Amino acid sequence: MLIDTYGRVATDLRVSLTDRCNLRCTYCMPEEGLQWLAKPDLLTDDEIVRLIRIAVTDLGVTEVRFTGGEPLLRPGLVGIVERCAALEPRPRMSLTTNGIGLKRTAAALKAAGLDRVNVSLDTLRPEVFKTLTRRDRHQDVLDGMTAAREAGLTPVKVNAVLMPGLNADEAPDLLAWAMEEGYELRFIEQMPLDAQHGWKRDGMITAGDILESLRTRFTLTPEGSEERGSAPAERWVVDGGPHTVGVIASVTRPFCRACDRTRLTADGQVRTCLFATEETDLRAALRSEAPDETVAELWKKAMWGKKAGSGLDDPSFLQPERPMSAIGG
Repeated sequence: MLIDTYGRVATDLRVSLTDRCNLRCTYCMPEEGLQWLAKPDLLTDDEIVRLIRIAVTDLGVTEVRFTGGEPLLRPGLVGIVERCAALEPRPRMSLTTNGIGLKRTAAALKAAGLDRVNVSLDTLRPEVFKTLTRRDRHQDVLDGMTAAREAGLTPVKVNAVLMPGLNADEAPDLLAWAMEEGYELRFIEQMPLDAQHGWKRDGMITAGDILESLRTRFTLTPEGSEERGSAPAERWVVDGGPHTVGVIASVTRPFCRACDRTRLTADGQVRTCLFATEETDLRAALRSEAPDETVAELWKKAMWGKKAGSGLDDPSFLQPERPMSAIGG
């Protein structure tokens, strides 16, 4: 069991498969991109599957989310999913993606055992998408989401980040579109995880701003804390139901007290939090032929030291050196 000193138990594992991405979102990385991890530094497919097996069979993990960078860029992704689906007990498996490669991979991922996907889409306007991502791929994302829905990777959840001067006015339109398409929409506050370290608290669109905008067109009823559990999104029932909308307010309404996550980077480091400044190296243990028991103990020790919160409200907060693409969202 992955328990910490505050009594939280981590059952949700986020696994970054690559730090590479085929978009250049302004809130994540510079236009020219980043220096990617060298291939020898990345975990191999076998190493990833081994760590997930240890997490599931020895440490109580019940849910696995594949992330990146962009996880669809990982050549062995389908095989990794298929091998993890064969584990006993079988974990629930999902994937967070920018959606560009979903049209060609959705059916294969579903057949391999993937349960559902989260797709990042911040705007319904192709020209704004191009400005935000520095790539003209808006229609590819929409086509990928359709393919995911048709393949049965449902519910398809849509993650949207609102940015001042770009898409800050789109919350009601995004929600109306998501309900029409049968997707679950969740807004995410912009977090201090950009490679440029350009994030400013006073320049972000907050959860309060988002809800105020949505209420200009919709009636929102809080779903309640019992339904939320350890989920990061606060959810509201829209116009009496059945549709809901979520807001992940990592900055202004942190949910650290109920956090049940543990994170594995593409180069084999355990992170206890997106905003952690410390990591625990499991790759070295794997490559020194350490037994499963040793790896599990290292993982448990890392999670035992998890801090009470992200520290975002502390004036001394320092943004992690590693950007979102390296950490895994």
